Amino acid sequence: MSSALPPAATPPPFDPELAAALAALGGAPPSLTPEMIPLLRAGTANGPTLPDETLTRGGVFEVAERTVPGPPGAPGVSLLVCRPAGATAPLAAVFHAHGGGMIAGDNRVGLDLVLDWARELRLVVVSVEYRLAPEHPHPAPVEDCYAGLVWTAAHAAELGVDPGRVVVAGASAGGGLAAALALMARDRGGPALAGQLLMCPMLDDRNDTPSAHQMAGRGVWDRTSNETGWSALLGDARGGPDVSPYAAPARATDLSGLPPAYIDVGSAETFRDEDVAYAAAIWRAGGSAELHVWPGGFHGFDVLVPQAALARDARAARLRWLRRVFGG
Repeated sequence: MSSALPPAATPPPFDPELAAALAALGGAPPSLTPEMIPLLRAGTANGPTLPDETLTRGGVFEVAERTVPGPPGAPGVSLLVCRPAGATAPLAAVFHAHGGGMIAGDNRVGLDLVLDWARELRLVVVSVEYRLAPEHPHPAPVEDCYAGLVWTAAHAAELGVDPGRVVVAGASAGGGLAAALALMARDRGGPALAGQLLMCPMLDDRNDTPSAHQMAGRGVWDRTSNETGWSALLGDARGGPDVSPYAAPARATDLSGLPPAYIDVGSAETFRDEDVAYAAAIWRAGGSAELHVWPGGFHGFDVLVPQAALARDARAARLRWLRRVFGG
């Protein structure tokens, strides 16, 4: 879509440590176009991104895969369940949706970070596998996630989960799906959530904020890549008047009655302005949101450069928020 915005100003700089690491990795990846989707998926074509022996952390976690009923008329949904070994009492849990721009990934993507939380705070992790666009456009991905969440809540006792202490979480596309799950649970009278942890979430299909324009052709997941992901999910409806907030949570007009949110994003990435706006909309609706804009952070900086000072700060802040939400 054409933009009514003036030409973008000079983009904010990358954090020097992150910029050096990105250069050492060969620079920013190329903009993703539709014909590149098969290449993006190729990395997981020959097996799981994280095998079970990695997920167990040397026996710290018991790992199991469960296939549970999907949405009406749809296939079953696979849930990867990681539970602290030997736990007997019901534990708090993170229900996780993976990233990948709505077009790639599996339920093991991003779990290294989530299992760090689980090890520190003694949590159960349930990570959902959802159908991917463009083969399965909206509402397939979010309805798969919601079916998995409803099943998890209904079988909390079986999973050893405290149903009153469940947080939905995700990064990038997974962050958008986690935000949508909070909206759906509120609107459908679904599971009561303790919080929503949204890491650089993908929220706005319109792809037309100042930060989207500033970061065009720069960093990780630029405006072209974002258009590819949203167009795969929504087709010709992308950017139009009739997009559901369950597809693009930035479209929601009522953000009241939601569980407490944690939202973080880099200052030098496409999603900066839509994520800041989402936190502000939660506040305007009388809700609770903790917002962090990490200066000089590009999309996914804490995963690509985990040893950087900014990445360590980002990870520590999320853990502190989880500890408060779970009362640990």
